[in-house]
Amino acid sequence: MSKLQPFKVYAIRYATVARHTSENFIGGDPHERGMDMDYFVWAAVSADKTWVIDTGFNAAAAKRRQRQFLRCPAETLKLLGIDAATVQDVIVTHLHYDHIGNFDQFPAARFHLQDAEMAYATGRYMGRQYFSAAYELDEVVAMVRNVYAGRVVFHSGDVQLASNISLHLIGGHTKGLQVVRLWTDNGWLVLASDASHYLANMHEGRPFPIVADVTAMADGWDRLRTLVDDPARIIPGHDPEVMRHFRAPSPNLEGIVARLD
Repeated sequence: MSKLQPFKVYAIRYATVARHTSENFIGGDPHERGMDMDYFVWAAVSADKTWVIDTGFNAAAAKRRQRQFLRCPAETLKLLGIDAATVQDVIVTHLHYDHIGNFDQFPAARFHLQDAEMAYATGRYMGRQYFSAAYELDEVVAMVRNVYAGRVVFHSGDVQLASNISLHLIGGHTKGLQVVRLWTDNGWLVLASDASHYLANMHEGRPFPIVADVTAMADGWDRLRTLVDDPARIIPGHDPEVMRHFRAPSPNLEGIVARLD
């Protein structure tokens, strides 16, 4: 077998919000200390291919949802030499507002999405506020328009996009949540997105409260562990520890970008 081409993998921190710990776990104790939530988009860069994973949200959405907006994700990609206007492929882990806002800043991209996620985001459960609250109607409608424009690549379950990158349907948080497995110089790495918002969700077996199927979320934690040789290479979707644990690729990107591989 030919040697796999490794990716450099980056996390871009673009927003944050102060939260009570009880907001991050089903049955959380309101007396526990605070536990902030960070928001990320990710980029995977190899010698011949760049993938962007999720597109974040913008300043207007941050104001509407009372988040602290730090920087535009698409503009911050330029610090890594990535021009959002020319990116060819964007992986959408799911269609919640903090993962698909700014889609319009990627005019040349195809969006890789699970069939189950589009069905969920446009289906019967969106008539209930509990399930629809984390979606933005205009963004879902825009993605439907992208379907008609031929810009959405649908996947049904696990798929090998190339020898060094694959998508894996996890569900749980939403019906169509997918995670991204990437080959790096240090082995396989998984961007868990919201399969585990925080490391504590997975390691302590405490589900996040925004969930379509709690049992699928719990099964997802087990599935994540099978995708890597080292559990430390499972990257949670919203944990501030990411920025503390991983180094910036250069001093000028300290606190902005973390190099994950």
